[in-house]
Amino acid sequence: MTYVNVRLRAFGFASGTRAGSPQRGQPDPFEGPESSSFGVRGMPRNQAEERGRSKAPRPEPLLVDLYALGRTQLEAMAEAGREVMDCQRVLAQSGSNVVAEVLPQEGPFYQFDHCPAGDVYDRATHSQYYYHAHREGEHGHFHTFLREAGMPVDVRPVPQSRCQAMGERHDRLSHLIAISMDRRANPIGLFTTNRWVTGEDWYRANDVCAMLERFDIDHARPSWPTNRWVTAMLRLFRPQIVALLRRRDVVVEGWQRQRIGEDVFEDRDLDLPSQLPISVEAQIEAVREALAGRRRTTH
Repeated sequence: MTYVNVRLRAFGFASGTRAGSPQRGQPDPFEGPESSSFGVRGMPRNQAEERGRSKAPRPEPLLVDLYALGRTQLEAMAEAGREVMDCQRVLAQSGSNVVAEVLPQEGPFYQFDHCPAGDVYDRATHSQYYYHAHREGEHGHFHTFLREAGMPVDVRPVPQSRCQAMGERHDRLSHLIAISMDRRANPIGLFTTNRWVTGEDWYRANDVCAMLERFDIDHARPSWPTNRWVTAMLRLFRPQIVALLRRRDVVVEGWQRQRIGEDVFEDRDLDLPSQLPISVEAQIEAVREALAGRRRTTH
């Protein structure tokens, strides 16, 4: 059987740093200066450090058996893998990459700033994402969401307290998955978040899994290749994302049992309930092997 065996790992936080601004046309756009002389915009340094420190428990490795998937899903994942690689290729030919496309073209890129300003939103599918940076072990990460108008009609948020962000918008919002990026704009990890991190409405994992297939950014702002890349990443790694969402619920429910009377969704000691490292190349190869094995069994 083809297993994608990945161990959950923690990402820390680099306090008081400016995230490097990629420069177009350079082979390594993230080899920029990082210095403690640059502060975190809009947040006291000690508060930012506390927000960035992961304290979630470390569960056992996640195992994803690709041979258990049907041919239709494997073929969809293989097609998504080709799109991911194509998007990276066309951007590299112009000296850019999926992260550089969304960062400010002039001036510094500060921690916690949403890039692009105002986020990326598809009015047809109600999908949304942004990129920002504030953690050690990565350059930054993409957060992906689905807004209420794009959700399946039968999903409902769990009973929960209200947070400030809920009162600042007119609809509900679900965080799907975050994609961690290294300094060369390569995806290196996936992770889920506790509610307080993004101010989302909390839906059960099965409901969030049902939302995944509806995520689709199908326009050219700010970058057609980056929009298609983010969309394709959620398809290429669909089995891992499903496993992470289910692990998220197990961790959050266990955390709540240990802290009776506390609001688990607002507990700053729990920020990333589940996470794992990834490799696009390894995933594409694993999908190829699973498809080849499935073809052999049907002949």
